[in-house]
Amino acid sequence: MATVLRSTVTAKAASGSPGRRKGGSTGQLSPWRLAGFASLTVPIYAAQMPLAVHLPAIYSQHFGLSLAAIGAIFLAERLWGAAADPLIGALSDRTRSRFGRRRPWIVAGAIAFGLAAIALFFPVFGVTPVYLAVSLFIMYLGWSMIQIPYLAWSGEIFGEYHERTRIATFQAVAGASSLLLVLVLPTIIDQVDPQDGALKLGAMGAVVIVSLILSLNFALRAFPEKPAPLTQPARLPLREALRVVFADRLLLRVLASDLAVTTGQGIRSVLIVFFVTHYMGLPQWASGLFLLQFIFGIVAGPIWAQIGYRIGKHRAAVAGEVVQIAINLGLLLVTPGNLPLLLGLTVAQGFAQGSGNLMLRAIVADVADRHRLETGHDRAALFFSAFSLSMKGGMALAVGIALPLVGWLGFDPTAPANTPAALNGLLYVFAFGPAVAHLISAAFIHGFPLDEAEHSRIRRALDERDHALQPAE
Repeated sequence: MATVLRSTVTAKAASGSPGRRKGGSTGQLSPWRLAGFASLTVPIYAAQMPLAVHLPAIYSQHFGLSLAAIGAIFLAERLWGAAADPLIGALSDRTRSRFGRRRPWIVAGAIAFGLAAIALFFPVFGVTPVYLAVSLFIMYLGWSMIQIPYLAWSGEIFGEYHERTRIATFQAVAGASSLLLVLVLPTIIDQVDPQDGALKLGAMGAVVIVSLILSLNFALRAFPEKPAPLTQPARLPLREALRVVFADRLLLRVLASDLAVTTGQGIRSVLIVFFVTHYMGLPQWASGLFLLQFIFGIVAGPIWAQIGYRIGKHRAAVAGEVVQIAINLGLLLVTPGNLPLLLGLTVAQGFAQGSGNLMLRAIVADVADRHRLETGHDRAALFFSAFSLSMKGGMALAVGIALPLVGWLGFDPTAPANTPAALNGLLYVFAFGPAVAHLISAAFIHGFPLDEAEHSRIRRALDERDHALQPAE
């Protein structure tokens, strides 16, 4: 018992702001430090939406690349990521330096990410499939080098069940705010010249690059890194790293759920410009609806965090998926020019936005704790690399499936007018695709056994073991 009490006092002291909150948390991290740490989410999210939504449309409509070529490039990049992400996670877990395990990877990744962002958002050499492929591959490599160690670090800051939800909530709010910021500029440009794709790209790229420079300093200074474990993880070849990931059934359930939810969100994101412009006949609202969604998405994170405090992370994730199923099926009632109903569904989507992603990201750290207790190995970054892969895989599947599918159904974004059958095909993919994906996501995470009580037991056991391993003074 004395060991457990000592561990609890140590955790409170590390938090910097002891206290007690309804929901079971025994300490809270400083909100200002959390905001600084979460700021690194801004450039990551600010790039995500343009890459998934605006870049395919602009590169096809304004630079003449085919939808099939764009879809194939995005899909190929994810296959490359399938090999790179677990390797980055395993190497980050093994890294030992005076700067920490996570910081060196984040800095190196930021350099690659920033240079590739300049190439993608400010193309000066002419856009070809090869140019897009090389720039996209480098950018996503840098993205992985930032995101995987960063997510692992976020799970190591504080081990308490609900405080991890709070950390993820700060990151979700920062991400939604960045999406709002990156969408304001295209919305303004749409009111002036909706056909100027290069200007839209440049405006969004400026947000990505400037926010990367500013947030990198804030995030790296917000919290000290947790000391590396006394026992260094064994070297893991790629095949062995994948075996470790696929051997953990709880992690696989989280990954499958996140892959599905991200695919659903990606289908909606990649098709909304086409849907609003061609099906609804409202091109001036294409960026504005995204903007409206993310205005409400900023307050969605704290709302879903409160739900998670009360019913648990996995139940909150299921509830969020059910809400999104209803919203996407409601799109079937939308008719061309019926803006009020579409506005209402967009607002509802904003409130439901990110509910599943938020909870699932917080659950990964809990699963990593369970793995460390059972095996003695700290593989948080490896586990988050798999989670990063599921997120990026979902976005790639959305582009690789949705664009060729609507094209097969007859939709052509460059045609002066599409047939009613082609427009209906666009509507059905836009509505049913996300609804089915959210249903699959809810099914995978329903009844998840790692709840607050089980995680508390795991943390007590880890604290006792870590204390016993400390050298005697």
